[in-house]
Amino acid sequence: MSAPPLRQNLQFNADGVDVYGYLALPPGGTGPGVVVIQEWWGLTDQIADVADQFAAAGYVALAPDLYGGRTTHDSDDAARLATELPMRRAVGELSGAVDYLLAHEAVQGGSVGAVGFCMGGGFVLALAAAAGEKIAAAVPYYGVLGDDEADFSAVRADVLGHYGELDENASPARAEEIAARIRAESGAEVTIHRYPAGHAFANEENHLGTYDPASTRLAWERTLAFLGSRLG
Repeated sequence: MSAPPLRQNLQFNADGVDVYGYLALPPGGTGPGVVVIQEWWGLTDQIADVADQFAAAGYVALAPDLYGGRTTHDSDDAARLATELPMRRAVGELSGAVDYLLAHEAVQGGSVGAVGFCMGGGFVLALAAAAGEKIAAAVPYYGVLGDDEADFSAVRADVLGHYGELDENASPARAEEIAARIRAESGAEVTIHRYPAGHAFANEENHLGTYDPASTRLAWERTLAFLGSRLG
């Protein structure tokens, strides 16, 4: 397991708990806010790079460090770290990230977006359920939740999901089940896109070997268009 990521550059408070993260600002200095939520590997350079890409596109992007400085490239370690992270604690820290962005002088608008990958994709859905109107756009990449992990009645965000047809970990079928629940419980707009790819297809450091550049580009274009229409 590696030392704390060097790209941590801020600290914020979430319900009395100090949380670290990586903040990337757009070239113009201001823009809508986006929370970027890690995979089970931790706040890696790859996730920080995603935040940089959002910043380059005009967003104030914050990637919270949910593992407290721990990262790994070992699947067994990643599974253990994910298991040791209670959903309630993760959502609390992510809610703190939302509040941090909304109070930041560089952030425009009264709501933010949330984009998450794998484990973070599931957390995006849980965060949208917890944060209500503070989240206007939620984008899960190949992330799902268990049946008992969220009450979606408070979701006010529109949702755009990206899932691989060959994904056995977060299947499109399961994503569609969750989408139906979100629509029924909240009335939110939910769109699920399917790609001819496997799990974690948008991670160029994908340890499964399923990185798919074409699907990644299309999902990214759709994500930016979606965020732009909801956050301005």
